Amino acid sequence: MSAAEAVILLHGLARSARPMEKLARAARDAGFVAFSRGYPSTTAAVRTLVDSHVAPQVREALAAGAPRVHFIGHSMGGILIRQYLAAYELPQVGRVVMIGTPNRGSELVDRLGRLAPFGWINGPAGNELGTGPDSLPNRLPPATYEAGIIAGTRSYNPAYSAMIVGANDGKVSVERAQLDGMRDLLVLPVNHTFMMRDEVVVRQSIHFLREGRFSR
Repeated sequence: MSAAEAVILLHGLARSARPMEKLARAARDAGFVAFSRGYPSTTAAVRTLVDSHVAPQVREALAAGAPRVHFIGHSMGGILIRQYLAAYELPQVGRVVMIGTPNRGSELVDRLGRLAPFGWINGPAGNELGTGPDSLPNRLPPATYEAGIIAGTRSYNPAYSAMIVGANDGKVSVERAQLDGMRDLLVLPVNHTFMMRDEVVVRQSIHFLREGRFSR
């Protein structure tokens, strides 16, 4: 009997693994082996977090015999996935779902990143997520793997949304969630903070891992 395919789930900035548990359960119910562990997102730069927390999980999945390794990332978790796949060779890479990920940066970092409280709360990685050409999201390569992007349009924070151009989820715009080379894009009326728990988001994420496209 062959080993099951693996899914590595990565939460967003200043969050924990707990908000990703609904997605992790759905992945297990679908027959995947799910790895969903917290990482200290506010303590280090993205590359350091990838080396210390993402790469070991991938090695563990491969050591268990997983024929393919898929990824699901919420918000900055998607940037960690992109950084990992840019820095490491993974012939067994499967499909990638990014949920509310600032793939082209976030205007909030441009506007608030210079303020001391932003750095205290979000740490070095948070300040890497601006929209400029030298920001990390815009320096990482486009997708050469099957990537599905889920973007939200429901904001509960008018002050934040006033800083963002176009439809947005309160932190990331639909336009800036998109990634060059993506396989599919799904726009839903969900909010950035809670979107990873939304029933439709969960169902569509698993569908993309299975089919390489979202269900219409």
